[in-house]
Amino acid sequence: MAACRLFRSFSSNFITVLPSLTRSVPLCLLRPVSTPCFGRTLTSSSRLTAALKFTDKHEWIRVEDDGIGTVGISNFAQEALGDVVYCGLPEVGTQLAQQDEFGALESVKAASELYSPLTGEVVEVNELLADKPGLVNKSCYKDGWLMKMTIAKPTELDALMDEAAYERYIRSIED
Repeated sequence: MAACRLFRSFSSNFITVLPSLTRSVPLCLLRPVSTPCFGRTLTSSSRLTAALKFTDKHEWIRVEDDGIGTVGISNFAQEALGDVVYCGLPEVGTQLAQQDEFGALESVKAASELYSPLTGEVVEVNELLADKPGLVNKSCYKDGWLMKMTIAKPTELDALMDEAAYERYIRSIED
């Protein structure tokens, strides 16, 4: 919060000095934009969430061009869990139905079961999480993915939420 005030102070002082530094830029182009400094976001890169679909249990899936889905947990979920210290993941070859439990995450605050967003077969698990479970916290949409799976029933994707719907869902449960 102090950083926000410092930035706003710097910005307002800079905007009052800037016209005297350069007379060719109209002041109306230099108006400050009022946006919150901090807020809950899904990720810092919209490219990473552009193709994500979310479940109401806070798992996400990104379907790649080859038809394989990468699964992880949302930023909301990792924030709620706190520092993840253990990831229990399925074995490669495990067959999952949509909503099947496939593993668990344990943190210093709680433990949480993981549920498959779609029907399919596990083709890869993130081996890095065995030694670095904190990747789930540091990079839940990139390096902290949990598993990759085939998509046996592509129509199940239609029932999952896109980013905008998931953000509305998060706001509704926070109220």
